Amino acid sequence: MTEDPSAVSGAAPAAATAAPAAAARRPLVPRPARAGRAETLRFAATHTVPAFVRGAFHLRPRVVAAYAAVGQQGWSAATLRAMRARHGGAPVEVRGLSGPLLVLLDQRDVRQFYELPVRTLALDAPDKYKGLSLLEPTGVICSHGDTREERRRINDEVLAASRPLHPSCREFQALLDEEAPALTRDAELDFPRLRRTAARIGRRMVLGDAAAGDEELARWLLALREEANWMRMRKGRAAAAEALYARAAARVEEYAARAEPHTLAALARSHPAAAGPDAAALDPVGQAHHWLLALDAVAPTVARTLLLLAAHPAEQDAARAEVEAGPPELPRLRACVQETLRLYPVVPDLVRVTREETEWRGVRYPAGTAVLVPALFHQRDPEQVPAAHRFVPARWLEAEAAGDIRMAPFSHGGGRCPGEHLGVFTAAGLVAAVLRGHRVAGGRPALDPSLALPGILASAGIRLTLAPR
Repeated sequence: MTEDPSAVSGAAPAAATAAPAAAARRPLVPRPARAGRAETLRFAATHTVPAFVRGAFHLRPRVVAAYAAVGQQGWSAATLRAMRARHGGAPVEVRGLSGPLLVLLDQRDVRQFYELPVRTLALDAPDKYKGLSLLEPTGVICSHGDTREERRRINDEVLAASRPLHPSCREFQALLDEEAPALTRDAELDFPRLRRTAARIGRRMVLGDAAAGDEELARWLLALREEANWMRMRKGRAAAAEALYARAAARVEEYAARAEPHTLAALARSHPAAAGPDAAALDPVGQAHHWLLALDAVAPTVARTLLLLAAHPAEQDAARAEVEAGPPELPRLRACVQETLRLYPVVPDLVRVTREETEWRGVRYPAGTAVLVPALFHQRDPEQVPAAHRFVPARWLEAEAAGDIRMAPFSHGGGRCPGEHLGVFTAAGLVAAVLRGHRVAGGRPALDPSLALPGILASAGIRLTLAPR
């Protein structure tokens, strides 16, 4: 029997060396990061289920207050940090309530999310679409393709998305001045009064003065939002919800037909597209439902901003000095509002669905993949954001702040909220109205500026003590 010479010399057999060499030359194909069963259950228990119970389109105050009491946001952040550490920051595929969900936990993937065109990464994730189709079936978010682009163009022009101040800012400021005294008539400002005042302002801005006191329309829209929270899961209720939407839409059209020229509804009706051949399909006034929904976020934002200013007297003094100086843009006060929204965003999670195959970290995912950016987690991530849990309005006065993807209370890219400037203008205007003749001397719940701010600040429980200057 002849001995293998390679064994004597210590050299590997030719066949043995060829295979490893070929394997070394073969390019490595990245494997998708997938959450295990325990990780998926933890993600559902601390993040997705609480978000569903809280309400996507109408927050349930008691649920939010309970979450604030037990520190639910801290549970969610701990889960996301653990996922990021375990998977090295790679996008993680999780089995969500509506199917697979790709969770983005690293800034470079978040940047790609914002850079992708809306035609590729659409805003109408399946679960979101089910809800919004009850509220605004002809709205931008529920639209696709060319129709979506045209509706978005009209929406941007009506809202003056590219301008810090809306062309109707003088008229809007006048109605703010008319309504704001209701906020300071007593020594204590509670959230219900602030919400009623902000709702009147919102209806006047969108539909005109005649709609200011229409509480019935407000109740209809609130009922639709609560139904949308269930995302058509309650069988047999779709017909009733659609009938209610029809009544609300007819009421909105009535107001729009006689609204003052400066209102959003009148601007939509006078847009050239409203007289074009596709006017019925585009339905420019149909976006009014979304405008009213968005402006309802003003009251909680104002309440939180005033409470934060009460806990930070130096910031309050600086903001009041700016109000007295009178610049129309109020940059420092706007920064206070933006910082509040960084800490407590209206939309804590951004969910999109891909319309074509996409690639993340070398891994290809098919069209129809739902993608999640946990925006609140990123905005309060101490590993990325300095003083992440502190109230630091000055960060928004930096030149690059508007494009900083770590801070996205209004998102970025093609999906950026076109009502950003108008919303901040309205919130800052109401804060200014309170500070003009009063000092916010205290508030409940009490905030300690030397400690990290709570992850959730339930607006319904906010009470502010006002002292005349």
